[in-house]
Amino acid sequence: MEGLIPRIAITSLGKTWQGRRGDVEALRDINLAIGPGEFVAVVGPSGCGKSTLLSVVAGFATPTSGKVLVDGLSVDGPSPERGVMFQDYALFPWRTVADNIGFGPLARGVKRAERLEITQRLVALVGLDGFQDRYPHELSGGMRQRCALARMLANDPAVWLMDEPLAALDPQTRIVMQDELLRIWGDERPADQRRAVLFVTHGIDEAVHLSDRVVVLARRPGRVRAVIEVDLPRPRSALRSSPEAARLVAEIWALIRDEAVDAIREENG
Repeated sequence: MEGLIPRIAITSLGKTWQGRRGDVEALRDINLAIGPGEFVAVVGPSGCGKSTLLSVVAGFATPTSGKVLVDGLSVDGPSPERGVMFQDYALFPWRTVADNIGFGPLARGVKRAERLEITQRLVALVGLDGFQDRYPHELSGGMRQRCALARMLANDPAVWLMDEPLAALDPQTRIVMQDELLRIWGDERPADQRRAVLFVTHGIDEAVHLSDRVVVLARRPGRVRAVIEVDLPRPRSALRSSPEAARLVAEIWALIRDEAVDAIREENG
């Protein structure tokens, strides 16, 4: 990050939710900068505020304190420049694959011919050729997630915000989709041809495999406990089971383990 102008700059960020049983402090004093083309994953025990952090950066939630800047501009609501992808696909069930993908450009008033070109290009990019006219219920989980990814890409966002996007997939499909995500992001291309990504996950191995840095949050209120550099070369597909990847996974798990156990005990209370 040294010498780079951050694409995302998070400064002294705090977020408190108002609940019926009192206020809940979800995040406290988060400071983080993500450079252009950088893939940053966020991990931590349940209740550490990972999804809240992403919601604030997306503009879905307002910070209680601090600020978030994207390309130097304050985040004050959602924007097509910040593409968001969720765990539950969030596809429109009454729209076909093509219509789901083309929804963003349609909402922005893009002309039909250009929308069709965008849709066709992205259908091919995510490997959904021949399924353009299918509805979400006719697709497998992996195909739905490919469609959701293509829909996010249709607005050509400068920033990708991804909240557990692969968590609902079976283990084999998840591995395939991790490598597909890296391919589409540009794992084999120069860094200046990639987008900035903020990726929330419970999967430590997933975070190490995908990212340039892993941000470890402490349990509520969420605070940055550590930032782990992932110095694995790219492309990553052949390094999933490397000794260095295993070492990083073990290092991050050691930071999380005790709080993760406490969180499970409380949930089972």
